[in-house]
Amino acid sequence: MVKQAGSNNGKQISHFATCACLSDRKRYPSFFRTISSDYYQSRALAQLVKHFGWTWVGTVRSRSDYGNHGIAAFEEAAKQEGVCIEYSEAIFRTDPQEQFLKTLEVIKKGTARVVLAFIALGDFVPLLNLIVQHNITGLQWVGTESWITSRTLAETMEYSFLSGAVGFAVANAKLVGLREFLVNVHPDKEPHNELLKEFWETAFQCSFRKSGSGGCTDLEKLEELQNEYTDVSELRIANKVYTAVYAIAHTLHNIIKDIKSSTNSSKGERPTPQKVLEYMKDVRFTVKTGEEIVFDASGDPVARYDLVNWQPAKDGSLQFKHVGVYDSSLPSEQHQHLQVNQEHMLWAGNRGQLPASVCSESCPPGTRKAMQKGRPVCCYDCIPCAEGEISNGTDSSDCFPCDLEYWSNESKDRCVLKVVEFLSYTEIMGMVLCIFSFIGVLLTAMVSFLFYLHKETPIVRANNSELSFLLLFSLSLCFLCSLTFIGRPTEWSCMLRHTTFGITFVLCISCVLGKTIVVLMAFRATLPGSNVMKWFGPLQQRLSVVSLTLIQLIICVLWLTISPPFPYMNSSYYREKIILECNLGTPFGFWTVLGYNGLLSISCFVLAFFARKLPDNFNEAKFITFSLLIFCAVWLTFIPAYVSSPGKFTVAVQIFAILASSFGLLFCIFTPKCYIILLKPEKNTKKQIMGKAPSQAF
Repeated sequence: MVKQAGSNNGKQISHFATCACLSDRKRYPSFFRTISSDYYQSRALAQLVKHFGWTWVGTVRSRSDYGNHGIAAFEEAAKQEGVCIEYSEAIFRTDPQEQFLKTLEVIKKGTARVVLAFIALGDFVPLLNLIVQHNITGLQWVGTESWITSRTLAETMEYSFLSGAVGFAVANAKLVGLREFLVNVHPDKEPHNELLKEFWETAFQCSFRKSGSGGCTDLEKLEELQNEYTDVSELRIANKVYTAVYAIAHTLHNIIKDIKSSTNSSKGERPTPQKVLEYMKDVRFTVKTGEEIVFDASGDPVARYDLVNWQPAKDGSLQFKHVGVYDSSLPSEQHQHLQVNQEHMLWAGNRGQLPASVCSESCPPGTRKAMQKGRPVCCYDCIPCAEGEISNGTDSSDCFPCDLEYWSNESKDRCVLKVVEFLSYTEIMGMVLCIFSFIGVLLTAMVSFLFYLHKETPIVRANNSELSFLLLFSLSLCFLCSLTFIGRPTEWSCMLRHTTFGITFVLCISCVLGKTIVVLMAFRATLPGSNVMKWFGPLQQRLSVVSLTLIQLIICVLWLTISPPFPYMNSSYYREKIILECNLGTPFGFWTVLGYNGLLSISCFVLAFFARKLPDNFNEAKFITFSLLIFCAVWLTFIPAYVSSPGKFTVAVQIFAILASSFGLLFCIFTPKCYIILLKPEKNTKKQIMGKAPSQAF
């Protein structure tokens, strides 16, 4: 038909030529057809294999225009659908046996479980015979209209391995009145029709040349026959002949109608071939089957196919089950051209379960596809998403990072809120620090109570008991201020924790500094003619503590006014969680508070160090020196630990420094006094406290 269409300059309308090459208007300007182009069948096949999830298929084609053009169009459509072709073999009925064996070997070694046979029936039969000989089964065959409705194949028991085959057939139709016309044909009505007489003799096994036995009579009836002639259930190609005849008839009708109705002499002339071509292009009609016939710019009709599934019949043969349609006139969104009734389908081996044919299994959510080098895009490895990335669909080509506040779950298929971490009262570390804080408060309260009971004794009154009680009070505040660092940071707690820490520790160090100066002044006062104590009496001691604390208070107020601390969700330490901490606002404020504490501590340490060898039996300066040595060591160690500790451990380090330095001051300064009060009351006298004998010293 292709050759014929190219050589004939007349108008042609075909009912059987399907090659997509005939749609080329430059080569075949006057060619029309009522059967669909293989271009549409190829696209329908690509959508079909994609619909069933078959992304890895093999193809066998006829080495002809039919097979070559058909598979070329299929490969192009398959690529758009994401379907890969493992192999593509070409055969022809006149090929030597070696070529068929080579194709058979490729099919056997292939991993694709679906084979598309875009092949003419005559080319397919030799291959099928070899498949029978080698007992190759388990393949899912996909066919074209050339063989998918072939009763010759379906009724051959050896080809039972084709059971479950699926493919597109030319749309079937019911031609009303055709059977009545066929069975009413009789040789008596057309005595000169030799072809009809020959058909009659073959159908009824009689002869018009004989009379009596073996001769044809008027008693034969066609309606009693059951053969292909009277079977009008499969009128696929016949319907296209019927449609082609009507297309020509409607074209001629339109031409004659225009000639008769024309008043213009030029229009009333006999139409030219070009004019006839234009009439054919514009023809539009609806046949009795309900199908609307219209030709596109290439001379092709609307593509309509029946989806056929081969299923076993009771007699062991195969029957054609209509399971869907393909109609190119339907909307193209989401492949609405193709409609499949999958519930009534059987697959290769008469299985009810859809077979799989993929190069690589689908990548589940939480993974991404990584193409295998040198292989088709359907062959890939599934790589788990990295931490903090997800893929929430199958066969994702990429993993997507979660937002800043989110992190991937264990299966990497969903972003979940990051764990917000802070030093909590309910965790072990928080509980331990709370316990030590309360122990410090309790011990301080016990010492305060003990001093209150013995407030009139020399050991308590020595070195300004008022400063001792104020020091104990400030130590209680130091222990308690550590609790403000535990718990979920809020705007108020962030401002409270740093300012409370700075003020309470300055109050504490101011008291220690006052006590150290009192020791030095007391020694100076014992020298002849010295009246230095009047310059640092109780009033001056109170004023010094208040003044030094007020400076820190002013620093804290300025800090809170200019750039106060605030809660901050820090995601820079860990990718998988958020550290809820207090941002310092301005680091200068924090380090100024800490630096002022350090300045007072070092000053106090230097004074206590010089006063440690004064000749009193109970020289408090040496205990202050030791306590401040511990205090300074703790806070000097704190600085690098604070800077390097991540997250909630930064807070834990600061609390530890507060508790350690507070316990150091409490134990070093007050333990010796408590020891004398409780265990050595005989030394708690003015004579012992002011004695000069070293052997009597504490």
